[in-house]
Amino acid sequence: MKDKNIPKYLQLKNEILSWIKSGKLKPDEKIPTEYEIVTQFQLSRHTVRQALGELEHEGWLYKIQGSGTFVSKPKSIGKQETTKTVAILTTYISDYIFPHIVRGAEEALYEKGYRLLLASTGNNKDKEREHLEAMIQQPLSGLIIEPTKSAQGNPNLNYYLVLNNLHIPYVMINERYLEMNCPYIKMDDARGGYLLTDHLIQLGHRRIAGFFKTDDLQGVNRLKGFIQAHQEHGMPLTTGHLISYMTEERDTKPLEAARLFLQQPKEARPTAFVCYNDELAVKLLDVIRQQGLSVPNDISIVGFDDSIFATATEVKLTTIRHPKVDMGVRAAEMLVKMIEKQHEEVEDIVYQPELIIRDSTKRV
Repeated sequence: MKDKNIPKYLQLKNEILSWIKSGKLKPDEKIPTEYEIVTQFQLSRHTVRQALGELEHEGWLYKIQGSGTFVSKPKSIGKQETTKTVAILTTYISDYIFPHIVRGAEEALYEKGYRLLLASTGNNKDKEREHLEAMIQQPLSGLIIEPTKSAQGNPNLNYYLVLNNLHIPYVMINERYLEMNCPYIKMDDARGGYLLTDHLIQLGHRRIAGFFKTDDLQGVNRLKGFIQAHQEHGMPLTTGHLISYMTEERDTKPLEAARLFLQQPKEARPTAFVCYNDELAVKLLDVIRQQGLSVPNDISIVGFDDSIFATATEVKLTTIRHPKVDMGVRAAEMLVKMIEKQHEEVEDIVYQPELIIRDSTKRV
């Protein structure tokens, strides 16, 4: 009850709700009085009344005039027990590969009788906090969550602990916060970064520039694979050929760096670019054209995710296939098992990457 980021009435509400769901307070049992709660938690009467009022309105509690407040029977707890709702909280919903992930999850959940609540953080931790705070107040059965800027820690850990205390299961996709122990589904991003770089090295490339978004663990791991491939082939790698950037810099820093690379003399400039994803690769294709160069004759380029961008231009990208729809389906299936407490063990899923070779790379 000391988290400054969560309103006090909501902390109290969640605490009492955890008592009910855990069986500490049983149906028709009288809860502590307002005075006892005020004394125990050192809260104002207004805060206590606000929390109890919401719980009563939602059907968790009922009041008997002159006798006190009691826990409702399960059949009286309205939507909390009858509505099956799953929330999906991702960094984006309508962009890039995310519509495919959402579609897979939605179809699988619909078949099981669940409805869907969608929200996106825009890869902003403050927005993640706002959505989690709102979702905690919803009668949710479970959540599918993509961590926001997963490489930069989890300042919203307290909200996840509230979900744990309320026994609301959740699954993470694409990555998992390092301090969390929930089930997750992801790509082996390090292996994917390795395969892309190894492919270019096998084609004879020796000056390879890498562009990685490193505020999420996907980018960090793809960078690890990039470095590993160089090390295994005994190829030197200078820091000048490593470009790391944050989400807010994705439309500026990598493009400016690529432009500078391409303005170098032919014998010094990189012969290949490894990109964090297909979206960046397509942007760098434009930079390459602006410099009067072509792919793959003057420079090879690879992406990641096999998104719609990979085949949207005249140059079809060599890339790593992302499971997309299947990831959504399997995340939903995993979560339903947890919600319905099926006896099958829920295990993490790590997809092995598949290299898709197209015409954006050639031998040098």
